[in-house]
Amino acid sequence: MELLNPLVQEYAEEFISAEDPLLKEVNDFTMQNHAEAMMLSGHHQGKVLEMISCMIAPRRILEIGTFTGYSALCLAKGLTHDGLLHTIELREEDAAKAGSFFARSAFAGKITLHTGNASAIIPVLNETWDLVFIDADKPAYIEYFNLVFPRLRKNGFILADNIFFHGQVLDKEVKGKSAKGIQAFNAFIKQRTDIEKVILTIRDGLFLIRKL
Repeated sequence: MELLNPLVQEYAEEFISAEDPLLKEVNDFTMQNHAEAMMLSGHHQGKVLEMISCMIAPRRILEIGTFTGYSALCLAKGLTHDGLLHTIELREEDAAKAGSFFARSAFAGKITLHTGNASAIIPVLNETWDLVFIDADKPAYIEYFNLVFPRLRKNGFILADNIFFHGQVLDKEVKGKSAKGIQAFNAFIKQRTDIEKVILTIRDGLFLIRKL
């Protein structure tokens, strides 16, 4: 489903800040070589992630789902001078490629890349999070939320991507494991009273959640 008029998207991208050369390289590589290139955050959403990170000025960021590294590089731009971003990727090939981009960035010393299952890695990271970005396997979103929420500082933020899941959650009968996972997560977030939440209707939907 086309969630946003392509002309609106094209117009919006005409007026936003230019894409950094390294980010463009990550974008181009992914689009040309990856079978699941549509998973990339891309220029528009990447700039939104960068802006949010810069507004928060986080000392510790956790990203669940590195892919080829685009979103991590965007989020890292808001880190404090002593800040650190932990990012977790299940697939070794994607992690290796993302790592090669990180090594060439201005944030090489501020990004720690973990390869493996996020459910096993998150509990052993001894950090208090200022900002968390969830963009991994959709059926596990609630699990990831529950793992990070106790370690999220008061007024800390969680961003959850793909909360429209290509429009499939709009169907009367939601089908497919991933779409059902997102629908369950959205309902889970809706009923919580210990957070503030708002949906940003960009790309495939972005939940912005603040811990009270």
